[in-house]
Amino acid sequence: MEAQKTAVDAIVVLTGYDRDAVAAYIRRMYLAGVRDPKRLTFKGLQELARS
Repeated sequence: MEAQKTAVDAIVVLTGYDRDAVAAYIRRMYLAGVRDPKRLTFKGLQELARS
């Protein structure tokens, strides 16, 4: 759970995106098995760069 919070905080600070949208994406990644905060942050930034 702490990994999710860390990733969401990092992405919101770096990008300024909506916290709820970022949290929803990170939650899906976490439930898919990604548990490392660095990996969650990296994957989240990659996804936001595509949109």
